[in-house]
Amino acid sequence: MKRLLSALAEAVLTLWLLATLCFLLLHAAPGGPFDVEKSAPPEVQAALTRQYHLDQSLPVQYLHWLGDLAHGDLGPSFQYPDYRVSELIALSLPVTALCGSLALGLALGLGIPLGLLAALRRGSALDRALMGLSGLGLAIPKYVVAPLLVLAFAATLHWLPGGGWDRTTPWTLLRSAILPAIALALPNLAFCARIARAGCIDALGSDYVRAARARGFSAARIVRVHVLPAGLLPVLAWLGPAAINIVSGSVVVEQVFGIPGMGRYFVQGALNRDYTLVLGVVLVVGALIVCINAFTDALRAWIDPRLREDTG
Repeated sequence: MKRLLSALAEAVLTLWLLATLCFLLLHAAPGGPFDVEKSAPPEVQAALTRQYHLDQSLPVQYLHWLGDLAHGDLGPSFQYPDYRVSELIALSLPVTALCGSLALGLALGLGIPLGLLAALRRGSALDRALMGLSGLGLAIPKYVVAPLLVLAFAATLHWLPGGGWDRTTPWTLLRSAILPAIALALPNLAFCARIARAGCIDALGSDYVRAARARGFSAARIVRVHVLPAGLLPVLAWLGPAAINIVSGSVVVEQVFGIPGMGRYFVQGALNRDYTLVLGVVLVVGALIVCINAFTDALRAWIDPRLREDTG
């Protein structure tokens, strides 16, 4: 219980520092959320700044925002006056979560077997080909991969839609998410394959694997019982950074495909100085990353007893 309370306190402190830094950076940037309203009469501009407390000092604005946050209110959106920030996040989070989950599942589902295969065939032509392709996947940025996917599968083959988000049926929804998920997954798939390969190679050279071979265990059992669990530990440690990579990559991918996800709202909010929207997205993303890190730490401790002893 003490360890759990300590982890919760650390998570709250991390999110507070993240939100505070973002708040200060947003307000330090030139311009304001209602610069496009400069053609409006001065009394209209004054009413807008007063309505959103922008006429008050920065410390007062910060305390006012913290007070609303303590009550679970992320505030109104400056550029979407008919919506609260929580409503916009409720609409966009499932979109980003679906694309991100598909991307992470694709990266793990293909990266781990490919990494294991490369480790088992270390030094072979297959190993060199797989690592060469993974290097290519890491080198090509997402803003290049996404248009190439649209060109290949939407414009040329007409297999999948090149953009938009069709919620008409589950099938049309899945079709809308496939290309964005692939664009997000490719760099992470390449990195996952490399990490899995390195972890499996270390496990294959360990004493307990040599002892298992000496006892006459089959190769399949050695891989399943000894090599794969040990090889997965570095992959589990990488899941936190992978989630950050997918979330940051969604900013580009959602813009290219015209998807109404959190990444797109984050970009629009930053460009329009929509302070509350940007802060809301940052807090939600930060909370998700904290939860993912806690889950992966627990999963690593469950797989590796040595980590349970270190934290016991």
